[in-house]
Amino acid sequence: MKNVILLLALTLFSFSATAQQQYDINGKTYELKTEVEGELDLLWNITSKQYHYFVKTSDGTILELLNSKGTNNKYQEEYKSLLRSLTKNVNDIINTLNFTLHDFEVFFKSYNTLVGNSVYNEKHTTLKTRLAFYGGITNQPFILNFGNITVPFFGSELEFISSDEITKHAGFFSVEHALDHDDFKYSSTQLALGYRYRFINKSSFNIYGNVQFATLTFSKNTVELTSTTTEVVKNSTFKIPLIFGLGADIKISDCSFITLAYNKLFALLIDNNSNFPVNFTIGYKFNL
Repeated sequence: MKNVILLLALTLFSFSATAQQQYDINGKTYELKTEVEGELDLLWNITSKQYHYFVKTSDGTILELLNSKGTNNKYQEEYKSLLRSLTKNVNDIINTLNFTLHDFEVFFKSYNTLVGNSVYNEKHTTLKTRLAFYGGITNQPFILNFGNITVPFFGSELEFISSDEITKHAGFFSVEHALDHDDFKYSSTQLALGYRYRFINKSSFNIYGNVQFATLTFSKNTVELTSTTTEVVKNSTFKIPLIFGLGADIKISDCSFITLAYNKLFALLIDNNSNFPVNFTIGYKFNL
């Protein structure tokens, strides 16, 4: 029971991010995150490792805040002139305003409060969950399997992710059950906690790496003592194995995905059974 409590306690994750939405600006489509809403909205994104900031006025006009370099290789600070034209009585603040997300966030909140926006929609940390069901085959890479037998297994996963759709980080809790085989009389049910990083993260698909950092496994192994007698050995084991794998989510609707995975490639803190790892799954994932 202590192991179960410890495993479940590790599911507490915190994510901080902002909402994302598509906007058409001067004939181009941008995916922008809303940092502050009010009399003036602050929007932003990152493309090619560069921050881009936009201001949205109360009439819906969206203008980019620029800070380009001139012929003398000095920044022109066009964003200050634009903000002066859109605001009143805040020139002193604008004069010292740096071209950073933090400074813009403070400025927009302060200005919206100054002009009477006592209530504006600031984006707070929210947590979304996704539920997946999947099945596949495995050769139990971390269990002695002399015949390299593959068996079917199935499972379910609860993923915890920020409300920001482009976030690259997620946590997950999974439950898997692997069946036994006539020539490999070992079955198991495993609960696992892990972390996921989406190193390719597009609107239509993503590719990620997994690490399972805590597992609780309930197993049943039928051991042949003689040609006519057997013994059933049941066991439960809690480990911190650091098991790594790869996966992908392919979007098929606004709230659902086909999910593919090749898990249990290797582990840092437990040994492989010397067979080439086989652990393939295909499943369906959807937003809750």
